[in-house]
Amino acid sequence: MALSRKKWNNILIIACVFMVAVLTFIDSKTNKMPDDAHALFDDSNQLTQLQLNGVWLNKSNGIWRCTDSVLNCQSLATAWEALMVSPVQMTAGEIQSLPAYVTLSIAINHQQQAQHWQYYPQAGYLQSTSQNWYQIPPSLRSELEPVISSQ
Repeated sequence: MALSRKKWNNILIIACVFMVAVLTFIDSKTNKMPDDAHALFDDSNQLTQLQLNGVWLNKSNGIWRCTDSVLNCQSLATAWEALMVSPVQMTAGEIQSLPAYVTLSIAINHQQQAQHWQYYPQAGYLQSTSQNWYQIPPSLRSELEPVISSQ
């Protein structure tokens, strides 16, 4: 039994509407910020300098400056400034199974002494200098990676 052109068009329209509904549902569930997420930096503790894997960001006079090889300086700085994290409890087994970490040096409010954190970019975890663990929501992780020039 062959379908007429009108029936095929109706089938395609229904399939497209269904796909849009599914993708909208998935997007609404994955971009939702966890309820316990809070800002890592605020007005009283402003991020002023960051060094990540040899890439540095520095804020002076309200303007962010980065290593010359960083192509996404402003968006990278904005993402770190507005970073939301959730506190988590980690067991020794979970810590040992984490992939390699990157040392993250943070200066807050132009302090001379930088804080040295451990950042696990693949897993989305931060470990503070006081051994507190934080998880970065998946929707924010890609914005925290610098885009490096090939030159």
